[in-house]
Amino acid sequence: MSKPLLDRFLTRGVTQGRLGVVFADGSASTYGAPAAGFPEVVLRFTDDRVPRDIIMDPRLGAAEAFIDGRLVIEEGDVMDLVSLLRANNPWDKGGDIGPPSAFNRVVNRATFFAEQINNRVGAKKNVAHHYDIGNDLYALMLDSEHWQYSCAYWPEGVTTLAEAQGAKLAHIAAKLALKPGNTVLDIGCGWGGMAIHLAKHHDVRVTGITLSEEQAALARERVREAGVADKVTILLEDYRDTAASGRRFDRIVSVGMFEHVGRAQFETFFEACANILADDGVMLLHTIGRFGTPGTTDAFTRKYIFPGGYIPALSETVAASEKYRLIASDIETLRLHYAKTIRAWYANCMEHKDAIVAMYDEKFFRMWTFYLAGAATVFENGGMGNYQIQYIRSRHALPITRDYLIGS
Repeated sequence: MSKPLLDRFLTRGVTQGRLGVVFADGSASTYGAPAAGFPEVVLRFTDDRVPRDIIMDPRLGAAEAFIDGRLVIEEGDVMDLVSLLRANNPWDKGGDIGPPSAFNRVVNRATFFAEQINNRVGAKKNVAHHYDIGNDLYALMLDSEHWQYSCAYWPEGVTTLAEAQGAKLAHIAAKLALKPGNTVLDIGCGWGGMAIHLAKHHDVRVTGITLSEEQAALARERVREAGVADKVTILLEDYRDTAASGRRFDRIVSVGMFEHVGRAQFETFFEACANILADDGVMLLHTIGRFGTPGTTDAFTRKYIFPGGYIPALSETVAASEKYRLIASDIETLRLHYAKTIRAWYANCMEHKDAIVAMYDEKFFRMWTFYLAGAATVFENGGMGNYQIQYIRSRHALPITRDYLIGS
């Protein structure tokens, strides 16, 4: 029964580009037709359970079959496969648009209460799941100069990952409207790239906080090597504890961390930020976000990549922040920047496949590249983008025009 269902699913789902499937019984089917810009991919299923697994949960089922070697890509690669499927059903495809289905509304409400609560213990455990798998992997994947594991910024003329990450740091620094001597809190500081950039180029003092022990150790080492140890402090600390300490900062920056907060903790996060930020302070939040309405995190991502994570809709983010009198003074939507960034990470992983397999194993490599392929294509054709939201507590904290951002 699963095979005919999968056949109907793929017949509807692949019309442009071509997908060939060789089933475990030796039969084969082809879906779609050649089309410019659409990949051609051939799959082979090694057992009869693969169609059932995909029908039950297309993303998780296909992912686990691929990870286990039961779904084998004979022609093309996993990026081609996911690109083909996503490009055939883009989120912004146009046409008539109606309200979300009643089923989806019920599912979203029901799963809200079952999703991550992300208290202090859970948050640290969830962060460790992803970031404490070893700095050596990220050394092979990320840009070697800035070690940025977040969306880069690709203005015209920028062609390399390192240049794009440097442009992102400069773009965010401009939005912070820094002044010499400012104190800056970097929430979710990663390997210290933002803190180092700000200390080096803007004569400010930065406190970076993270829940990843691996990140904190390397960030401190990188801070020392950059010669800014007198201006940058890296702490293994939860943002809630920072707020409870009573410390206040002139500026707050948080890049790629809000996705890990968990929907149930959005208001807690913004209350903490509002209490940490100086009365005339400026905050810049850089986060992945949904273009549409609130949703849920898919099973593959929850299980393998970001347990406890949740990608917020812009409406959810602003609804939570406005309760604490944080003024959203500027909002920028980065639509395709993360797709370009993740494709660069994917290329780095493919280039270093042998080294990554030696660190872990083939199954890990397949899991990781499936994750990157899914992430890149969701920013190209799915309902995800990046938001940079600038917040202030006082309407007088910044100039009343955006001229100060020119050239950033």
